[in-house]
Amino acid sequence: MSTSVQTEPVMERSYGGVGRCKCSFWLAVAHDVLGVLVIMVGVFGGLVIHDVFIYGGAIIIFLSLIWWVFWYSGNIDVPPEELEDDVGLIKTKNRRLSLAVRRVSDRLSNRIRNSFRKKSRPVEEEPSGAPGPSISGTDIALATIYDSPRGSSSKELVRETLCV
Repeated sequence: MSTSVQTEPVMERSYGGVGRCKCSFWLAVAHDVLGVLVIMVGVFGGLVIHDVFIYGGAIIIFLSLIWWVFWYSGNIDVPPEELEDDVGLIKTKNRRLSLAVRRVSDRLSNRIRNSFRKKSRPVEEEPSGAPGPSISGTDIALATIYDSPRGSSSKELVRETLCV
């Protein structure tokens, strides 16, 4: 007693021309053309600031690489079998292990997150009766480096006390 299961082959959608990410492709091409035009103005324009145009065109062409990367990465085809683990479709045999790892990870991240939270400190009252930290009569040491008035090239460290 055998049953046959027929599966039809998955047809990949073919994209003609420039692929799926047409906007990124045309933005990359536009930046390349604009960059080359700016460089040509800098080289053959006879302007006083020709170097600005040359550098500017090179920067525009360099920034077009961003659009080329977007276009290329948007056209990568990945079969659904390889995407299973990336989008949360976890296989049932690894379910227990992944839940245990997630619990340990959550506990560790909560401990780290809670350790950075501010601890509550007692608040002193101001002489006026308003709550707040009192800093009157506190000396603060300031250090400055300056040239000596004699014209010497050495630098001295001077500590002065500031009363608040």
